Amino acid sequence: MSGRQKTVAVCLMAGSWLIFSAADLISAERFDLVLRGGSVHVGDGSEPLQVHVGIREGKIAALSAEELTGDRVLDCTGLVVCPGFIDLHNHSDRSILAPETRGNVNYLLQGCTTVVTGNCGSGPTDVEEYLTKIDAQGAGTHIAHLLPQGSLRDAVIGKVNRAPTPEELLRMQELAAQAMQDGAFGMSTGLIYIPGVFTPTEELIAIAKVVAAHGGIYASHIRGEGETLLAAVKEAITIGREAGLPVHISHFKASGRPYWGTLRLAIELVEEARQRGERVTADQYPYIASSTSLEATLFPDWAREGGRQELERRLQTPETLERIRTAVADRLRTASRIQIAGCQYRPEWIGKSLEEIAAATGREMLDVAIEIEQHGGAQIINFGMSEEDVRLAMPLPWVATASDGSAKIPTHEQPHPRSFGTFPRKIGLYAVEEGVLSLTAAVRSATGLPAEILGLTDRGLLKVGLAADVAVFDPHTFRDRATFTRPDLPPVGMRYVLVEGVLAVYEGQATGALAGHALRRKGSAAATEGEAQTPPANHQ
Repeated sequence: MSGRQKTVAVCLMAGSWLIFSAADLISAERFDLVLRGGSVHVGDGSEPLQVHVGIREGKIAALSAEELTGDRVLDCTGLVVCPGFIDLHNHSDRSILAPETRGNVNYLLQGCTTVVTGNCGSGPTDVEEYLTKIDAQGAGTHIAHLLPQGSLRDAVIGKVNRAPTPEELLRMQELAAQAMQDGAFGMSTGLIYIPGVFTPTEELIAIAKVVAAHGGIYASHIRGEGETLLAAVKEAITIGREAGLPVHISHFKASGRPYWGTLRLAIELVEEARQRGERVTADQYPYIASSTSLEATLFPDWAREGGRQELERRLQTPETLERIRTAVADRLRTASRIQIAGCQYRPEWIGKSLEEIAAATGREMLDVAIEIEQHGGAQIINFGMSEEDVRLAMPLPWVATASDGSAKIPTHEQPHPRSFGTFPRKIGLYAVEEGVLSLTAAVRSATGLPAEILGLTDRGLLKVGLAADVAVFDPHTFRDRATFTRPDLPPVGMRYVLVEGVLAVYEGQATGALAGHALRRKGSAAATEGEAQTPPANHQ
């Protein structure tokens, strides 16, 4: 024990006294589980500690240089012991409720113990109903939720390009207040998606003020990540300033070859705001490709108004089809490789780029894109970022790690590998192998920093009294294996994962435990009511 040892005097029945150090008392305790001999990263960016971790009743009960006694002891010699990773940007809203994916194994094997849903303005708006469903069936990881502004607007106004009436705006504010009372951690926007793209800044500020009144954050897939990147970053910062709440920029990047390098200017905007005392942060995934729908990538906003059916109708109408073709052709001129990730219309095109499909069929890329959208659309992977930009943003102390993926199992589709490889890639490749940032910084970007951004105070750090959400990995072997051709390969090197003290990964294998539950923002009505209740039982 460093520093002066504290002592405790214990009086025996015969009247004599024995003197024990605090370390003696800790070592005399018995824990449910002990992680022995690891290099313990607290998660705050400080240097690792050489201590043993004692866990009792789902919480961190001791961090001690003295030997600890436990019902179960795991030897962590040579391994990193750190808080479970928190994925700030996840799209498991539906899959976390599906029987085949509620275990969230692809994230547990990366070391994640909490994922945040409701991102990019899309997801459940009835927060209480959603979180109750999660608690009713259990989940592999904990779930925190953001109110999705796009889904909120759709429910009140629809997928239309118009301002809300005063009554509609009031209704959205009332629903936002209810969501926050039910435990949402803030509000997200997806300002390239329908109907978020039609939302004026003033409307976003009006709703964000309600979120601010309840202690929430504003997380945004900003209005543009290419030509309009700087204006979009300025808009996000303005919303936070005017509404009085923290701003978080999702999947921070500059997309499109003509705009590479502009991320440096976006970084300057954020750092200027932070120097003014404004709370602005971002997250990033460690890849040079993004993934979304072909529709959102290439097709103009006006053509998508009203949703999928309206887009397909416009694609069948000669005069609007020609306008759409002109707009799509213009975007294709500056596009990088666009690869099909999922397509019900032509599954054989999955894994191929628009250029490859066009060459194989003797057609133009424009015609291929139009045909796909006329028959239901597709999910795509867009290789639009530069490696230099990725490395530039990665070590920034206000940039967290987040995947932008979802709970998945292998299928015939070929999605982005980020759902299986984000965290080991950031830590194993970029930190340990290449030294783009230190291991302590990489761990903080996935633990203490996202917890701070969300306002989580009961997890995210390895400290006595906090939830025992813990990841244990071998820094020499913790690596991603998922690629753009084999995106579902699980990582290696994650030895143990604990979700509130329950072993969810043991010796590199998922145990099947469903120990995760819904997290509710501290101070919300739902969280306050739950403080006097027994925590949800661990599901097996």
